[in-house]
Amino acid sequence: MSYCASRFRTIRRKTTAVNVGSVGVGGDNPLRVQSMTTTLTQDVAATVAQSIALAEAGCEIVRITAPNKTAAQALGDIRREFSAAGFADVPLVADIHFLPSAAMEAVEHVEKVRVNPGNYADKKKFAVHEYSDQAYIEELERLHETFSPLVKRSKELGRALRIGTNHGSLSDRIMNRYGDTPLGMVESALEFLRIAEDHGYHDMILSMKASNPKVMIEAYRLLVQRMAAEDMHYPLHLGVTEAGDGEDGRIKSAIGIGSLLLDGLGDTIRVSLTEDPVYEIPVAQALAIKATALWQEPAVAATEFPVEPPDALDPFHFSRRQVNSVELGADCLVGTEQPPRVIVKAKSVDELAATAAALDSPTLKDNPPEGLQVPIPDAPALGHWAETQIESNTVFSVLEIAPAISLEEIKSALASAIQPVVILRNFTAGDTTVLRDWINAVRSAPPHLLAIATNAPGLTALAPGLTEIGHDRLLITHASGATSPDHTVGAYRRLASTLVGQRSRIPLWIRNTADTALTNDPSFLSRLLDAAILTGALLCDGLGDIMSLETESDAPRAVKLAYNVLQGAGARITKTEFVACPSCGRTLFDLQSTTQRIRSKTGHLKGVKIAIMGCIVNGPGEMANADFGYVGGAPAKINLYVGKTCVRYNIPQKEADERLIDLIREHGKWIDPETAGAS
Repeated sequence: MSYCASRFRTIRRKTTAVNVGSVGVGGDNPLRVQSMTTTLTQDVAATVAQSIALAEAGCEIVRITAPNKTAAQALGDIRREFSAAGFADVPLVADIHFLPSAAMEAVEHVEKVRVNPGNYADKKKFAVHEYSDQAYIEELERLHETFSPLVKRSKELGRALRIGTNHGSLSDRIMNRYGDTPLGMVESALEFLRIAEDHGYHDMILSMKASNPKVMIEAYRLLVQRMAAEDMHYPLHLGVTEAGDGEDGRIKSAIGIGSLLLDGLGDTIRVSLTEDPVYEIPVAQALAIKATALWQEPAVAATEFPVEPPDALDPFHFSRRQVNSVELGADCLVGTEQPPRVIVKAKSVDELAATAAALDSPTLKDNPPEGLQVPIPDAPALGHWAETQIESNTVFSVLEIAPAISLEEIKSALASAIQPVVILRNFTAGDTTVLRDWINAVRSAPPHLLAIATNAPGLTALAPGLTEIGHDRLLITHASGATSPDHTVGAYRRLASTLVGQRSRIPLWIRNTADTALTNDPSFLSRLLDAAILTGALLCDGLGDIMSLETESDAPRAVKLAYNVLQGAGARITKTEFVACPSCGRTLFDLQSTTQRIRSKTGHLKGVKIAIMGCIVNGPGEMANADFGYVGGAPAKINLYVGKTCVRYNIPQKEADERLIDLIREHGKWIDPETAGAS
């Protein structure tokens, strides 16, 4: 059973509708935008003020932490003052961890309560314990007893619940039975769903959050599949937790949230940034606009496309597609064991020299583009390139050839090339003979390559020619501007599925062009989200060996964004990785300034992963995959971690930055900034 109606078009998943106060979630309701306050909950005035700012910015549901019963009691005053300010129709959500007593107080005051299954009734101490089947059943009975009072009271009051699993806070019980896996996340939530259904309660929304987009995507897909098998159709709240700040936080969020929205999943979303929460709203709104513009209702889709072709890709387990090893230039290979390669585009032949000069920047020394692409619209432009070509710092050139240019003209240009050249050309279903001639011409002129731009039907028609010639110096990409009922991610998936069905190992090139934009919004944020969704979603499917960002007029800007997208998807790590939570009323220090300060001191440590957590709710779990952790342990006190092990306790915050650097140095991962820059 699949997790969505189509992996190629956005057919919205049908769910039961859940009312959060007067706001409907799921069913036929629009996609809802959420955020969370960062103030101390007991500071009623500050929390109300921030809730008002969020609502005025377009936030439709506001979440507030309630870490203890005192904070939960303050929700009553917050609800009254927020309503008196004119926001009675904007529901409030209590965020609960650890204390059922806080949940029982909060449910009296707000429209929804979020509980984290991993720590609502269980423990997280990384304890190893083998449970017999009987012992596990007894644990579930204890869980039933602990959770049932909240379910019953929510049903009596007409409140909604969110069962919000976090990858970083799976209980020891779940970890021992299922491991630190998406399956463990799903089972943790299903246990709570089954308890609620035992009481005839159904006003629930589910979430599966992780700081790793791959884990988050797989968990949501698996959750939907498992719920469907049990005839459950609850709405989903989407989010990437601990995404960080700035461009990185937006990219990570877009990869996780955007890819699922394109699958038709998701009824409410939050972009979690380590910034003022007001800044989360426009990002979430932009994602919502892009996704809902593609929504198709199942009945309409079934009429227009009665037969959905099979998908040869496994969406439940990340595994990179196996491809040929192809040499693009000196010390630059494309292949399964290689990181995705980056291509940047010049506007024209006339601007080729200026673009190459801009790319020869010290800021790009450690992360340069490997290929430089130039559009060749006609024969004079090709001749101009042959006469004026320069040997740039990139290792190969890409000539984007218009159909009017003849093969003989290409042969002449290749003969004069001073660097390896990739010829990029569109081929349609009727071009089998033409394709054979072009492949033969390029193969007879090593080390040059041919990039075939087509679509899935075209690839099917061209397959005989490809089989006869061989795949040793070929690349494949989706034809820019090709008409298709699929969204662009779907078009690439269909192309890749066709390749897998043909047992073809031709590497896949993901092109971000104006044609791949999900909306007509020309802003940089919109272009960033488009690139993150297209390239990130495909990389999280195990697809993509080359990527190009052809939407940016500034070449260095394009290179930086390309590498940030690759890092966000975990496909190519070229700088320090920061896992930083978005702050809330539980936070024990200012996360925004702290994250920026630590970034300024450690951002040169290529490949090192540092987690910055305001408290211990998700910290130790999310840090399991981090090298080092910086966690609020008490007011003005910091605990430092190596992996998931706390090794320094209660360090005064004013000393913590340097103690973190000392810890990194002790473990042999510190490089002085000057040395890092020189290398």
